[in-house]
Amino acid sequence: MPTTLPRFPKLEIRQPLAAADASRTEALGALIILLPESALQKHWPEFAHSEWLHKRLPGPKKSLSPTRFDLPNGRGTAAILASYKPGVDTFQLLTLARKCVAKARETEATALGVILPGADAATRLRLSDAVVSAVAASNFDAPSFKAEPDESRHIQSLTLFDGKQTLDFERRLAEAEGNALVRWLTLLPPNHLTPTEYRGYVQGLAKREGWKAEFLDEKKLKSLGAGAFLAVAQGSAERDAGIMHLSYKPKKAARGAKTVALVGKGICYDTGGVNLKSAKSMFGMHGDMQGSAVALGTLLALTRLDAEFPVDVWMAISRNEIGPKAYTQNDVVRASNGVTIEIVHTDAEGRMVLSDTLVLASKLKPGIMLDYATLTGSCVVALGTRYSGAFTRSSDLSRAVIAAGIQSGERVWPLPVDTDYDADIESEIADVKQCIIEAQVDHILAARFLSRFVPDSVPWVHVDLSAAEHKGGLAHVPTDVTGFGVRFTLNLLLDQELASG
Repeated sequence: MPTTLPRFPKLEIRQPLAAADASRTEALGALIILLPESALQKHWPEFAHSEWLHKRLPGPKKSLSPTRFDLPNGRGTAAILASYKPGVDTFQLLTLARKCVAKARETEATALGVILPGADAATRLRLSDAVVSAVAASNFDAPSFKAEPDESRHIQSLTLFDGKQTLDFERRLAEAEGNALVRWLTLLPPNHLTPTEYRGYVQGLAKREGWKAEFLDEKKLKSLGAGAFLAVAQGSAERDAGIMHLSYKPKKAARGAKTVALVGKGICYDTGGVNLKSAKSMFGMHGDMQGSAVALGTLLALTRLDAEFPVDVWMAISRNEIGPKAYTQNDVVRASNGVTIEIVHTDAEGRMVLSDTLVLASKLKPGIMLDYATLTGSCVVALGTRYSGAFTRSSDLSRAVIAAGIQSGERVWPLPVDTDYDADIESEIADVKQCIIEAQVDHILAARFLSRFVPDSVPWVHVDLSAAEHKGGLAHVPTDVTGFGVRFTLNLLLDQELASG
């Protein structure tokens, strides 16, 4: 049974800067060969076993989905052949890479090669990047409680042939490690990731990585007036809820570096409280802490990359239980910034724990703040599970968010956060309603509610993780639980330069 955080399997990336001849391919268990679609019609390129493969293609094709052939060498190396369109976007490339890697993993190969005939330097970089990302994401061991756990064979080495220069994949491996942490924590059963155990995992990780860690327990939160968070926590028999604050300080901060605050919803199990969920809706609610895991996984990735800006992570850790002390509809509670809240539905607990956490994070005046939460079913209705929703009050941030989603392949889409939606959550007895009974635009109303706890002076993005789970995997990630958010955030902070001055 898992008692400590897992170690990420090591992936050796070899770049021999040489062509893949027959002898080199025979040393591999599997080989991925990606061809431009034009090669299927004309200009068939030369590469190891190219003529043999060409003869076995099932007639002229405009495109080729990943197809396996066993090469005529002593080992019978599996060749996974597929085509790509010119100018294909990152999400489609990552999806293609995931499907190719899945075919390769069926062979249980531990040594994998990649040949990219006819690719120019820019295309080779994008294709290699996608395959590295997919291989690293596939090297994942889900937590297992079986008496005889399934044995998984990782891909230990990846050889990239035909290169003209050595490429750097440090960031992709860091992202993969952060994403694996998110998925592993999210998949832990609720009796193995209670708030107490979650806190233990995080403190152990903080010690290992050199982060400063502070846990604000219920007593401390009461002294801070965090009535919104405590309303949710009061239904639990165990008094172990609280807010975890982690701090990363760079070894050397870049000039003009801004502090980044990452805030996450960490509901370890969500019954719905007094407004109890149905069995169908409650099953899987141990994953309602994925937002906090995304914040944590992103911090791990940034640490691996020696990020040159400070990072604060705030994890709102609790359970939403039903019990004699659970909060109820029509209660009025006061958050730590003095805003009073009329409770309308106890299953809207995520925005409650986030509200006080956002207040605390805002007090440190970060240069940019992002929060992540599996917050609303209405965002899934609006976007499905292929995109996550994003909300920001800044048009500049909105453009950066779109660009980060496209470039990273973890796609997000900005949704309205206009002030006139506030009319729907006006309360006659308090400053604001927590939500409304009708859930038509609950994702928008949740964002408007949260905005009451973030000063206008703090640049802020709220991410509603509708893509936290997608059947069959998403982009390069092969599991239903996607760990969505780490790759997107690194692009937003590093490529859109939102953490720099």
